[in-house]
Amino acid sequence: MEQVVYTSAAEVEQALRDAAAAHGEYEKELGHHDADWPVWYAGYMARATGLGT
Repeated sequence: MEQVVYTSAAEVEQALRDAAAAHGEYEKELGHHDADWPVWYAGYMARATGLGT
């Protein structure tokens, strides 16, 4: 099991903001609302730390 560790609330906040922006672009390409956005966010945030999913 891989773990993603953030060192501060500010770091988590920035990661969420980055994921939200990227997800907005993803939904534009998808052409509709992504009901599974939590799965997408989790994968994006893990990859952003250098971990694979």
